[in-house]
Amino acid sequence: MDWLTRMNEALELMEKRMEERLDIEEIARAAHSSPFHFQRMFFMLTGMTVAEYVRKRRLTLAAQELAASSSKVLDVALKYGYDSPESFAKAFRKIHGVPPSEARNPGVVLKAFPRISFRISLKGDKEMDYRIVDKEAFAVIGKTVRTTCGDGKNFLEIPKFWEKCAADGTLARLSAIGNGGNLLGINLDMRPGQDDLTYMIAIPADDSDRPEEFELRTILAATWAVFTSVGPIPGAIQNVFRRIFQEWFPSTGYEHAGGPEMEVYLPGDVTAEDYRSEVWIPIVKK
Repeated sequence: MDWLTRMNEALELMEKRMEERLDIEEIARAAHSSPFHFQRMFFMLTGMTVAEYVRKRRLTLAAQELAASSSKVLDVALKYGYDSPESFAKAFRKIHGVPPSEARNPGVVLKAFPRISFRISLKGDKEMDYRIVDKEAFAVIGKTVRTTCGDGKNFLEIPKFWEKCAADGTLARLSAIGNGGNLLGINLDMRPGQDDLTYMIAIPADDSDRPEEFELRTILAATWAVFTSVGPIPGAIQNVFRRIFQEWFPSTGYEHAGGPEMEVYLPGDVTAEDYRSEVWIPIVKK
């Protein structure tokens, strides 16, 4: 498959650039993709951000060089993109459990994070229901939290944010403003080269309906791929997100448009096995 070849070509370029500054635009071009789409695909396929992967690979290569040569720690730190021995030592210890100065000691245990490659995985055992929708710009109001995709923290922190907003009455107040409209979960402010994002629990409404405690955002007009999720929250909807990037995007002529992603929570018991919700992904034709 062309997408598989292109993703592996991008990985090969990343390996060649391990001693240089990461240029996400150049790497994305190797995958014939936008920087945004490449990074979202990479994260959903590997469970790591591009920055995480590069950091782990660099520290693996650095450990191998220290263990097998007489190179100075400072020289190795600079070679793999660290501005100072202190920042290098901190990152090195976090991965390997020992400082760089001990990498040559007999019997020391070092971690090896191997390079990855993308391979075809035949799935498709379950259908994916989706539709394409063109929607004009609309306003939403709600509360936000800043989180990160690094180490998959967003999959842990976002459910906790929902629990907090349920406990403090935020969800009830938003539902009242929306006159029974569907609550939304929105991924915002996602930018190429950055691991963090803003997550917003919101309701469609304009500024005239907004209490001071809530933030106003505008979701721009877009073409959306809308997927149906069936099952209890958050597991079912998180699984749909993964399948979109692992199965749907590689098999279609679309890529991520780079705008916000939305979860639409329909009425019902969110813990039920037959609970239905939706995932909205902004798309463009390649």
